[in-house]
Amino acid sequence: MRHLAILGSTGSIGTQTLQVVSENPDLFEVYALTANNNIDLLVSQAHRFLPEVVVTANEKLYPELKEALEDLPIKVWAGADAIAQVVQMEPIDMVVTAMVGYSGLHPTIAAIKAGKAIALANKETLVVAGELITSLSKDYNVPILPVDSEHSAIFQCLAGQWDNPVEKVLLTASGGPFRTKTAAELACVTKEQALKHPNWAMGAKVTIDSASMMNKGFEMIEAKWLFGLAPEQIQVVVHPQSVIHSMVQFEDGSVIAQMGVPDMKLPIAYALSYPKRLKNRTERLDFGKYPSLTFEEPDMQRFRNLSFAYEAVRTGGNMPCILNAANEVVVDAFLHDRTGFLTMSDIIEKTMQQAAFIAKPSYDDYIATDLEARKIASNLTIKMK
Repeated sequence: MRHLAILGSTGSIGTQTLQVVSENPDLFEVYALTANNNIDLLVSQAHRFLPEVVVTANEKLYPELKEALEDLPIKVWAGADAIAQVVQMEPIDMVVTAMVGYSGLHPTIAAIKAGKAIALANKETLVVAGELITSLSKDYNVPILPVDSEHSAIFQCLAGQWDNPVEKVLLTASGGPFRTKTAAELACVTKEQALKHPNWAMGAKVTIDSASMMNKGFEMIEAKWLFGLAPEQIQVVVHPQSVIHSMVQFEDGSVIAQMGVPDMKLPIAYALSYPKRLKNRTERLDFGKYPSLTFEEPDMQRFRNLSFAYEAVRTGGNMPCILNAANEVVVDAFLHDRTGFLTMSDIIEKTMQQAAFIAKPSYDDYIATDLEARKIASNLTIKMK
């Protein structure tokens, strides 16, 4: 029985993680649930899974949450510091980091220092502070198990191959809803169009990142840190059918691929149960439905965010942190109709140029960088509206 803390339990990954738990009640028990603003769903989850602790990151919602759960023997906490504290609780074996964005960094560090295994769905943690996180995981002998479908695929392809040098990984991308649109057409797309991903059901922020291909840029950075690769060893390949979730090429030229229907419960279950595979009820891959699998090179002129990610990781230091902060600002602005789809990339580029670069950042430097980059990007959003 593994006791889980699920950070971001009301989001897409969090809710699907709870589905995996409900299908395997003899293997997993929910010890802690955390969320931000979706109190109604959090209360419903608490009633169903009866965790020891429930936390809302939004302290203003604490009274509402406390009142809704007063009839249950559940501890109710609030605030970012409370989330960082809950992951350190003794009974917890694994922390599922399904929070969105920069907010996942602090609790992930706290969990690693407490010796908890990490099921990582919060890619921004490694984007912002990959060197720090991977160093801490080695120091505390804590495994980081990938939940993203692409990184889970790479992890599965490497199983039993740890001693064989990797020549490169092929990180597949669906191409998102705007794969075939021209630059002129991209200038006019709406958030409603951007939120209609052709293959995956995800939260709003990740879906917009997928439409702009920033998500794939973040995944490239995440792959660098998870698997100890150079950026040149990570090739992004557009694969519209989303059947091959990623591939690994070894130095003898052999390529191993992991395939399956687009369903996040598979990589979630693999991370929770590793090294065992759990029987699940998800749809099986029917090759008769896919008479052809196609592949394309990504267009980094139309989707500049992917090129910014490569630039940031090659520059190193706090540049990926700047990239992430600027992106979080512009995505929020786009979702609230304060900026255009292509203007997001313009603001990110200018923020990367203007924010102070630090070659060897400390944790405090990451905090300061995030604040500075957000301020720059916010001001640019107003000016470039």
